[in-house]
Amino acid sequence: MYKRVILKLSGEVLAGERGFGLDRDKVAAITAEIVEVHNLGIEIGIVVGGGNFFRGISEHAKQMDRVSADNMGMLSTVINAIALQDAIEQQGVQCRVMTAVAMNQVAEPYIRRRAVRHLEKGRVVVFAAGIGNPFFSTDTAASLRAMEIKADVLLKGTKVEGVYSADPVLDKTAVKYDEITYMEILKQGLKVMDLTAVSLCKDNDLPMIIFNMNQPGNIRRVAMGEKVGSLVRA
Repeated sequence: MYKRVILKLSGEVLAGERGFGLDRDKVAAITAEIVEVHNLGIEIGIVVGGGNFFRGISEHAKQMDRVSADNMGMLSTVINAIALQDAIEQQGVQCRVMTAVAMNQVAEPYIRRRAVRHLEKGRVVVFAAGIGNPFFSTDTAASLRAMEIKADVLLKGTKVEGVYSADPVLDKTAVKYDEITYMEILKQGLKVMDLTAVSLCKDNDLPMIIFNMNQPGNIRRVAMGEKVGSLVRA
């Protein structure tokens, strides 16, 4: 069982089958699993994306200035973070939203030592607004936050079972890797997460597990150290 983990959630997973916005039932199901992990005594931080509302590299943003588009994307993650916080606290667990973009009326500013203290006090922490700068994805934010708070592992929930040799949705012959190195991901050009995030994890020896978020109970299983998904190591 891990002591401290970072869970990376895409915004899309919070939309459920709707594809846009927030699906109340999906948010409730995910946060119930997060609370279950918390109740096991595991310190858990969450980095959430904003793709269910807006992504800086989406089709809708093509005609926009990239900085403006990325700023909109960062604000989208704050909406998701507040929704997660509300759902977690409704289940009796204290939760804090910490944002890399100052907005003191709705969330705490991200301060590393304060984030660690929240975790030590048994609170779930949701990290929003990426790293606070354009041109960086929430994958990179997840890698950075995991290293800053000294997490044991970075957990990334996806729609597939793990890391494959090709997109398993498009290529039925794709092979799943139970274990793979970051260097192999870079060499093969696998679309696991963006290259900046991969390089950060590789250079700082941070293990990552890619697993299927849509399988109920998987968040608990992977946090408990069960062999679920694909282990990526330096």
